[in-house]
Amino acid sequence: MIAAADLLNFALMVTFVILALGQILSMVRLVIGPTPADRILALDTMVINALGLVVLLGIYQGVQIYFEVALLIAMLGFVSTVALARFILRGDIIE
Repeated sequence: MIAAADLLNFALMVTFVILALGQILSMVRLVIGPTPADRILALDTMVINALGLVVLLGIYQGVQIYFEVALLIAMLGFVSTVALARFILRGDIIE
């Protein structure tokens, strides 16, 4: 019978692979475009995937500092996405 720790490690590895693949595909979308809106959404998706990878790394290693790092990444990702969208739509970030 499969131990619970082995099953958890297997699930974490599968999730790492899936999130890494999503990160790579988002990077491709960021590079090829074709519109600025596609690039903004790809960047936002990359932030979410990076957030998931950091949380998974925290679960895998059992270190709680990664969850605080994930919170910082989430806040910076949101602000950067809004700033980039405003820059593309209006030409400036702060009015």
